[in-house]
Amino acid sequence: MSLSKLSSIIVRRKYIPAATTAFNFGSMKYFNTNNILCAKLAQEKKPDWNRAVSEAEKIVGYPTSFLSLRWLLSDEIANVALHLRKLVGSNHPLLKTAKNLLYNGKNNMQAWGLIVLLVSKAAGHSADIPDLEQDKAAGVLHSQRALAEVTEMIRTSHLVHKGLVNLQPSSADASGDMMFGNKIALLSGDYLLSNSCAELANLRNQDLVELMSSAVRDLAEAEFVGPRDKQNNPLPARPRSDIVEYKQFTDKTLEPLVVSEALGNARAEWTLRHVLNAGSLLGKSCQGTLKLAGHPIELQEQGYLFGKHLALAWQACLDREPFLPGTSGPFSLICAPLMFTLQHDPDLYQEIERGQETVDDVDYETIRKSVFAGPGLELTKKLQKEHSTAALEVLNQLPTSDARTALANIIAAMQDL
Repeated sequence: MSLSKLSSIIVRRKYIPAATTAFNFGSMKYFNTNNILCAKLAQEKKPDWNRAVSEAEKIVGYPTSFLSLRWLLSDEIANVALHLRKLVGSNHPLLKTAKNLLYNGKNNMQAWGLIVLLVSKAAGHSADIPDLEQDKAAGVLHSQRALAEVTEMIRTSHLVHKGLVNLQPSSADASGDMMFGNKIALLSGDYLLSNSCAELANLRNQDLVELMSSAVRDLAEAEFVGPRDKQNNPLPARPRSDIVEYKQFTDKTLEPLVVSEALGNARAEWTLRHVLNAGSLLGKSCQGTLKLAGHPIELQEQGYLFGKHLALAWQACLDREPFLPGTSGPFSLICAPLMFTLQHDPDLYQEIERGQETVDDVDYETIRKSVFAGPGLELTKKLQKEHSTAALEVLNQLPTSDARTALANIIAAMQDL
C-alpha cells in the first residue's frame, strides 16, 4: 500500500456534538451518548463480517499486526513451514491448526490484535505521552501496537500447543508422523510464547507484565477444567440440581477463578471455561492497552469488561454454527447449546459418558436432535445478546470515532452469523 493510499484511509477522530453527556476520569474527559449511537450506526449499515473487519483494518492503518512480513519472513517461521510440509498426508492436528490460523474468515479470532488496536485508538491517550512514543498516522502508541502483537503471539502459541497429540505407549505411530508433529507443535508454540515474553519485557511496565502473565496462567488452567478424554478433549461436567449463582467473573482480574463452584452449572461452567480460554486474554489485553495510554484505573477495568464480553459473545456465536440447518458431523461437547440442553435434560449425559475414552465414540447426531428439541439454542442466542449488549455499553463510554464505530460494526456483524 502506498503512503498516499495509507494516509487517505486514516480518518481524524470526530467527537459527539450537542446531545451528549460528559464525565471526567481524573484529568481526562470522556463522553457518553444518551442513545447507543454505535449500535444504531451498526444496525443501519448491517455490515457483514468480512466488510466489518476490512473497514476496521483500514482505520488502524494496516492488517492484523502478527501476520506481518517481519514474522512471516523470519528464518524461524520459514523453518516451521518447511517442516510442516513433511506432515502433509498425515492426520496430525497441527496441520488443521495452521490452516485455521491462516484462514481469514469468521471462524477464528485472529482479529484479536485488531480489536486491541481499535480499543487503543477509540480511547485515545493522555496528553503527557511523549511524541516519540506516538504512531500519529495510525492514532495509537508504538507500545500499544507491540501489545497487540504480544496478544496474538500468546493466543497463537496456545492454539499451536493444543495441537499436541497424547500418544499412547501402544500406538504404532508413536515414533512416526505423530511424534514429529508433536515436536514441531511444542517447539513452535514455545518459540512464539518466548518471543511474546521478550516483547512484553521490552515495554518495561511491571504492572502490565503481571497482568498479561495472569492471562497466560488462565490459558494454561483452561486445559485442566472438568473431565477430559484421553486426548485431552474437554467434556462437560455432570449437571447439578443445586444451581447457585456464580459471581466471581467480575472480581479482581488478577485472582484465579474458583473452578469447583462452577462445574455442573451450565451457564457458570460455560462462562468459566471460556473466560479462562479466551475472555481473560482479550480482556486483559484491552485493559493493558488503556494502562499504556495513561488512562485511569476505572477506565482500564472497563476495558477488561469490554474484551471479556466481546470474547464471550464471539464464542456464543461460534457455538451456534454447528446447529445451523443442514449441518452435520462432530462439534464441541462444551458448546453452550449442549450444556444448556444437559441442564434441561440430565439423562442426556449418558451419551456424553460414551466419550470418556475418546470423543469420537459419542453419537453426535443423537445429541444434535436433543439440542434441537430443547431450549439450548434459544438460551445460547440470549446469552450472545447479553454479552454483546454488555460490550456495547462499555464501548459507548468512549468518544465517538471511526474506531468505536468499527468495533460496534464487528459486534453487529456477529449477530448475523
